[in-house]
Amino acid sequence: MGFLQNFLKTGYRDGTPSGDVSSFRHLSEEQLEQHMSVSRYGDFTLTDAIRPAYSLEVIPRTGYRHECYTDEETGAKIPVLMASVSKEHLFDVFMSLLEPLGPVVDVVLETSHERAPGQHSDMYREQIDLPVLQSVLYDFEELLLNDGCCGLAVLNPNLPLEVQLDEHKLLFVYGRQNRACELALRRSQIPLIEDMRVITEAEHVHSSSNELHDRFLELCCRLGIDI
Repeated sequence: MGFLQNFLKTGYRDGTPSGDVSSFRHLSEEQLEQHMSVSRYGDFTLTDAIRPAYSLEVIPRTGYRHECYTDEETGAKIPVLMASVSKEHLFDVFMSLLEPLGPVVDVVLETSHERAPGQHSDMYREQIDLPVLQSVLYDFEELLLNDGCCGLAVLNPNLPLEVQLDEHKLLFVYGRQNRACELALRRSQIPLIEDMRVITEAEHVHSSSNELHDRFLELCCRLGIDI
C-alpha cells in the first residue's frame, strides 16, 4: 500500500470530487509530508482539521460571501452567510455569531467518525441556555477547531436562525434574520468578498484521530446527548 493510501486510512480522508483525479496521486512521501505540514497561506492559518489539494486550486483566505440555500422539499430559498476565518480568530468569531440566537438554543453535533465517505450522523440536544453551551464549547475548543470529522450547529427554531461551524471549519449562518450576524462578521473585520472560493470547492483532505474521537464522545456526554 502506498504512503498516501495508508495516510488517508489512518488519519485522513479524501475530499476529491467524484470522478476527478486526485492531485495527491503521484506524490512522493516527502512531497506529501511537506504539503501536509503547511498550515499558513499568506495571512491565513488553517486548523489541523483540513488541508487543501496539492495543486492549490483554492488558496484559503479570510472573508465572507452571501449564498442562498434552496430547501429540496419545500422549494423555499433561505439566505446564507458563508465565512472563512483564520485559525487564530475562528473560535471567537463563531462565538460572536451565537449571540443573536437568543438566550435558549438547540444544538446539533455532526460526526463522520467511523462512517463511510460522504456519510455522517447528527445528534441533537434541545433547549440549552446559551451561556451554559458556550462554557462547554470553550472547554472543547481544540476539538471543535482541529477535528475534521466533527461539526456543530446551534439554532433557534423560533427565529428561525442557525449558525454552523462545519467539519471544514467554515462558518455558515442560515436564516433571513441574519443582519446581526453579518454585523458581527464586520466587527471582527471579516471582509465581504462575493467571489471568494472556499476550500470545499476543490479537492481537500480531512484530518482526525482516535484522541479527537474520544474527545467528541466526551462533548456528547457533557451536552447530555445519547450516543
